[in-house]
Amino acid sequence: MKNLLLVLNPCAGQRKANRVLPEIIRIFLDADYRCETFVTAASGDATRYVAENAERFQRVVCIGGDGTLNETIAGLKQAGMDLPIGYIPAGTTNDYANSLGLSSDVMQAARDAVEGTVCRLDVGRFNGRYFTYTASCGAFTRASYSTPQSMKNSLGHLAYVLEGVKELASLRPFHLRVETNESVLEDDFLFCSITNSTSVGGILKLDAEMVALNDGRFEVMLVRNPTTPMQLSTILHALTALDLPNEMVHFFSADRICVECAEPIEWTLDGEREEGALHVEMENLHSAVQIVVPRAAEEKLEAGE
Repeated sequence: MKNLLLVLNPCAGQRKANRVLPEIIRIFLDADYRCETFVTAASGDATRYVAENAERFQRVVCIGGDGTLNETIAGLKQAGMDLPIGYIPAGTTNDYANSLGLSSDVMQAARDAVEGTVCRLDVGRFNGRYFTYTASCGAFTRASYSTPQSMKNSLGHLAYVLEGVKELASLRPFHLRVETNESVLEDDFLFCSITNSTSVGGILKLDAEMVALNDGRFEVMLVRNPTTPMQLSTILHALTALDLPNEMVHFFSADRICVECAEPIEWTLDGEREEGALHVEMENLHSAVQIVVPRAAEEKLEAGE
């Protein structure tokens, strides 16, 4: 039998995976995997345990939200291991899981984690820290890490919306200089997102044709600070109708991004807080991880190469 490490975040989402854990382990056993389960208790646990133990396994499966997947990938990278990763989404919004076409049914996702197809996908690096699908700063990004877990469990996605509304009164622009291999932009912005996903925060949705998860490039969105009602209307239209880019919303792809900030700005990496910095370097690590996806999703992902 092959050895499989199962990483479980017991507090993720509405904890629905916890109730069927024996059935999930049975699926792995039937697929000829001997399963060892590690249950996280605090932030960073998954990264540390995976980094210290990855060499004993042939596959890693994580159960939780996108933050749990982030920690699992970071652990493998720290260990220098390139193992297939199965992901059973059990968080509140599961942005990246939706982009991958993973099942929202826990049992089906468990079957896919051992029976699906392994695809090589991109990940990002932010001043040395790995992120799976998004790095963002500005409007509403604090909601992803400041929303209490109990509120997420009881209200689901609505919890993010309610927490985001609290930020409206404190929104203010920030000055950025954004440099890529192709261009340099400098302006006052309300929102900055470097993305490898079709969904950010469960609120902003991008058309699947706009995003490729394995092309070696990020999708970059920069929303300028509106100074007139007409400019605000242009921004709202751009984000709801996906009229991108336009004069208020920059939208382009890049493999490397350098961001200079006039003052330290807090970022969110895959829904987790990152300390503010004056200088940020981000790079796309092309095909850096192996993610197991349903066979039905393989063709869509391969089309993005």
